[in-house]
Amino acid sequence: MSAPEHPRTTVGVIGAGAWGTALAIHAARAGHTVQLYAREAEVVASVNDPAIRENTAFLKGFKVPDGLTATADMPACLAACDLLLLVVPTPFVAATAAGLAPHLDQARHILVSCTKGILIDTLETPADILTRVLPPAFHSRIAFLSGPSFAAEVAAEAPTAVTIASVDPATGKAAQTLLSSRRFRCYYTSDVIGVELGGALKNVLAIACGIADGLELGCNARAALITRGLGELTRIAVARGGHPLTSLGLAGVGDLVLTCTGDLSRNRTVGMRLGRGEPLDAILKSMTAVAEGVLTSKAAAALAAKEGVEAPIVHGIYAVIHEDADPVAVVEEVMTRALGEEVDASVREAAKKG
Repeated sequence: MSAPEHPRTTVGVIGAGAWGTALAIHAARAGHTVQLYAREAEVVASVNDPAIRENTAFLKGFKVPDGLTATADMPACLAACDLLLLVVPTPFVAATAAGLAPHLDQARHILVSCTKGILIDTLETPADILTRVLPPAFHSRIAFLSGPSFAAEVAAEAPTAVTIASVDPATGKAAQTLLSSRRFRCYYTSDVIGVELGGALKNVLAIACGIADGLELGCNARAALITRGLGELTRIAVARGGHPLTSLGLAGVGDLVLTCTGDLSRNRTVGMRLGRGEPLDAILKSMTAVAEGVLTSKAAAALAAKEGVEAPIVHGIYAVIHEDADPVAVVEEVMTRALGEEVDASVREAAKKG
């Protein structure tokens, strides 16, 4: 018996950076008709030009498949597409969502947020922002994608597994089905909080691991940072209402391991260069892509403080980035804290309840 045909739909990808372009390429390969919305005229031109067919600005070297076109007309994109992927940096989610709102159809559209981050001023995640900006009637039509997924590897069709979260099972499972393929497997969860905080906080912890690698502290130190960083991530997520087991999944430990060890990780790269003594301003000026953990470190430290969560690694990275603290001194401070138990009582209690 042959396998059932993969369901097909029309997909609009809002945001044509590297990650948005990679997701658009994946969706087109899965058999969907795809429109990639870009503000940049040069991106639209290079993607649509038959002689180029690449996003030469943000994901050079990857040809886009047939069935994928670029557009600068957002209302037309939304009118033509049923499944919408929102792939813009966290500071731009509110404005972009406000532009989407008049064109969203609750009976037709599903919106999947593919953004990882926390706003510095309000400590909102993309879910918080979308809930605030979009009409309440549309809230059940929103899902969130996160997990270990470098854009270049998704574009290259490397095997990838991610998590789709939604408070509405029908919406989450519809997005899961439409976005899964032989090379891109999606798992469903209802824990939006845990998935979003895992995706945001791992970028901060990747900077920590990069600093350790830049200081040549060894594999033991990197493993300790990943593991204890996962503990901090879990405590913060649980304090906000997330489930502790989510941190052990793709959006937690999976994304954390990838970002803390992968050579394609922008955040780990920033950390390595800091560990080698380069000034942060010079590092950031030399990068064409955004290292989200630099901004998120401020929000992460504020969030941990607000929730009364012990997070020495997060606070240490904040001190290095925003207070010009010496990375070696921060390592020494973290290592010489008072001794304690490995699993926090709040996490144990949350696990019992779950």
